Amino acid sequence: MSVLLLTRRLRPMDLYAVDAVLAIVTGAMLCAYAALESPLDGSVVEPVWVSVLTGAVIGLPVAVRRRFPAGVAVTVSLAATIALATGVIPNYAAAGPSVSLALAFYTLAVATPLRWSLPVAAGCLAAVVTALAMTGGDLWSTTGAVVYGMVMTAPGWLIGWTVRERRALAARQSEQLTRQAVAEERLRIARELHDIVAHTMSLIVVKAAVGNHVAESSPQEARDALRVIEATGRGALLEMRRALGMLRDETPYAPAPGLADLDALAGQASHGDVDVRIEVTGPAPREEVPESVGLAAYRIVQEALTNVVKHAAPATCRVSVTIGPGEVRVDVTDDGRRPVRTPGTGHGLIGMRERVASHGGEFSAGPRDGGGFSVSARLPYAPVGAPA
Repeated sequence: MSVLLLTRRLRPMDLYAVDAVLAIVTGAMLCAYAALESPLDGSVVEPVWVSVLTGAVIGLPVAVRRRFPAGVAVTVSLAATIALATGVIPNYAAAGPSVSLALAFYTLAVATPLRWSLPVAAGCLAAVVTALAMTGGDLWSTTGAVVYGMVMTAPGWLIGWTVRERRALAARQSEQLTRQAVAEERLRIARELHDIVAHTMSLIVVKAAVGNHVAESSPQEARDALRVIEATGRGALLEMRRALGMLRDETPYAPAPGLADLDALAGQASHGDVDVRIEVTGPAPREEVPESVGLAAYRIVQEALTNVVKHAAPATCRVSVTIGPGEVRVDVTDDGRRPVRTPGTGHGLIGMRERVASHGGEFSAGPRDGGGFSVSARLPYAPVGAPA
């Protein structure tokens, strides 16, 4: 049973049970015993029932210290002050009530804000120290009694205040980490939605323009364009449901796209007058690539092809994916002749750069000397069986 209490987080009922045991120990064994001590000056000893009542009043409130921290601190301090001032508990036996005072002051500091706990603790401590000083025979004994009272009671409050501050700091750090995780998750989902929407809408706009242009002269070609728009839209809806489904733990969703789905991207880009040639090579098998790295490579190729469809079609595009034992290299080049924007601008290139940076890789993009545009990315990962 004792091992179980030490290895798991205590429940409220467990804590109250511990406090009840402490109250019995401090009240019956310490405070009552201290009250039964005979004074050194040979004065009359109080009746036993007074000693027992004194021990109960000082010690038993500890059982409810978590529920009424300020009330328990005041009650224990007042009872200890009266007992010490009247001599029911001799000053040399003050160690008994000091245990109850330390427990009460600790809980007061832990459970109460500083603006309330500090004045209450200071007032209670002043009363107890004054009672000890009144029982001192000379200056030396009076000074010793005051120092003794402070040493036996003040550390309890200081420890409790320290624990409260550390808990508050831990709570603030946990809240900050939670906000950071939420912000990162929002950024990740926004990146996913941007890649999905930008790719599909670009293709839909291209095919809609084609369909509108040939609607009267070539109805069959217009219907083909509508079929591409329908298929692309359905695929985009499925991907958006999968991305948004990650926000709900109870919602099942399809696996994220990866290197095995690159051929589908080539087929979609071909509808936008881009001849795509995809080549996946390397000594390592695709199965060893982590899902997050495969998704990043897929999104980089998807965004690069989207830019080709939007800015360079008709064009020929070459996609080279090399899977190494510890990295995936992605190179996308095209021979488009349309003017392109300055490298590094636009949400697409920013999103690709962020994806690569999140994996600790390298990214570059810019116009080619012979015309066209190139995108290169290196995505490192830990090979299977590598030490953590």
